[in-house]
Amino acid sequence: MNQPTRSTLLPAYLALLAGILSTGFSGIFVFWANAPGPVTGFYRMAIATLAMAIPFWRQARRQRAPRPGTIPLTPYPHRALLLAVLGGALFASDLVFWNSGVLLSGATMPTLMGNTAPVWVGLGALVFFREKLTLSFWLGLLLAISGAVVILGLNLRQDFNLGLGTLLGLLSGIFYGGYYLVTQRGRQFLDTITYFWLATAIAVVVLFLLTQLLSQPLTGYPLQSYLSFLGLGLLVHAFGQYSFSYALGYLPASLVAPAGLGQPVVTALLAGPLLGQYLTPGQAAGGVAVLVGVLVVHRSRTGRRSA
Repeated sequence: MNQPTRSTLLPAYLALLAGILSTGFSGIFVFWANAPGPVTGFYRMAIATLAMAIPFWRQARRQRAPRPGTIPLTPYPHRALLLAVLGGALFASDLVFWNSGVLLSGATMPTLMGNTAPVWVGLGALVFFREKLTLSFWLGLLLAISGAVVILGLNLRQDFNLGLGTLLGLLSGIFYGGYYLVTQRGRQFLDTITYFWLATAIAVVVLFLLTQLLSQPLTGYPLQSYLSFLGLGLLVHAFGQYSFSYALGYLPASLVAPAGLGQPVVTALLAGPLLGQYLTPGQAAGGVAVLVGVLVVHRSRTGRRSA
């Protein structure tokens, strides 16, 4: 993290706010696109890949430039490439489940469930990295899961598709947690732009193959769908993720990461006037429990690493 100054703190906070607001539109765009989950995911990642192609190319040229008196070698270790491939596949799976969930139950609930990723990251760190977890982690886990169970039960009672969409959102959070864990390893070998672009490009390939396997057409959608694809690729993925990355350069991760939980809050506020989707008191209470539980989980792990 760069040393923050008065001249850099304000842009960093503005970038953080921009990231929260832009990613909050993701569920809105997916609902407006009204296309199969793999198709929406394909366009989102393909547009983002093209938007980030020039920064990636410049970074690759800098890495490939040989030092005087040396022979140029490939800058990407095989292990790093394998991690990028796995990360891209996990991210593609996350998008398929989340996009499909939004179509079934609206923008808010799948987005909320997708933000349980820090919970699954913590459990994955316990299983794969033997990370010791504190009591506060387990309390946060219990609170988040309890909130998720309440929401799932209410939605299933109200409508089966509503409950199924919420469950798909929860599955997307699990895959996104897996993406985080793989990225944690991949970033040990690759810089941010390189890893992010490679994983995004792999996700495009995976999603394209999935659309072909499921016989889902990539053309023939109305103009609103293509505009929504554009919004997902440029506003949500490219601009939103870059805003978070910029903020991380000047603000501590312990501040930036929990701020990302503002995404489902923004989505819930937008879904009412834009989509006519309003939360019931029970859903709102369960959502608060999930968010607070995830925040406690995150704090328990960042606090331990800081110590």
